[in-house]
Amino acid sequence: MVRHLGVLLFPQVEELDAIGPWEVLSYWTRNFPGDGYAVSTLARDGGRVECAKGLTVLAQHSFAAAPEYEVLLHPGGRGTRPLLTDEQHLDWVREQRASVPLMTSVCTGSLVYAAAGLLRGRPATTHRASLARLGELDPTVEVRPDDRFVDDGDVVTSAGISAGIDMALHLVARLSSPERAAEVRGGIQYDPAPPV
Repeated sequence: MVRHLGVLLFPQVEELDAIGPWEVLSYWTRNFPGDGYAVSTLARDGGRVECAKGLTVLAQHSFAAAPEYEVLLHPGGRGTRPLLTDEQHLDWVREQRASVPLMTSVCTGSLVYAAAGLLRGRPATTHRASLARLGELDPTVEVRPDDRFVDDGDVVTSAGISAGIDMALHLVARLSSPERAAEVRGGIQYDPAPPV
């Protein structure tokens, strides 16, 4: 039985927030199908989505036609700003929380989770420029400014942009094994140390 991983898309989503984890997760699921996972993209109405820096992508599913997800990843970007007060979107996020075992975010995706009430009393992180905003949205959040990602069981948040790659590799290690995550990291030639 295939377990589904979903990467959310929305207008003005930050490209690397979504595509970085997608690269990790799709490399994993395509090269190791025996692990039993598949990854797909979804957007409110499906179809064409224009990202923050002009990249246009096609979401594979609409909300209504998406499979049941084991993991949902909410990216960040400029497009999260209007989502913080979009009650339809926040209600959808809350509905996902009720049915999706593992909710994850990249960058300012965690701001949406905070606005929806998903981070109440939890440790979490976000893009360094939005750490204060995270605490403002929900003062009960234990903001972790120095963490690349924060795994709090059924919610995993990550810091800005490229941190989503590290978080996605952590997901592979958690859902499969550290050895599998190392294979994926080698396969995508992701070796950021030492930094430039």
